[in-house]
Amino acid sequence: MIDMLYNFRQGDIHTAEFSDEFNKLCIPFENALSEEQIDIFHKILDCVSETAAAEMRSAYKVGFKDGAALMKEVQE
Repeated sequence: MIDMLYNFRQGDIHTAEFSDEFNKLCIPFENALSEEQIDIFHKILDCVSETAAAEMRSAYKVGFKDGAALMKEVQE
């Protein structure tokens, strides 16, 4: 059920834009790569993104459970 709530609210989460520091590092680096290296680099970035998304889902679930535990404690 918590996953369903998270997935429903996911559209309400503002997606962050790349920082200036990321752009300063990434763009010149990517321009120096071959096509094959660019493909690998993009796959690495996708893996990082998927990991961050999984961590966000996990943190949401933990936070939700903590909030429910706090509400239960307050009611006791």
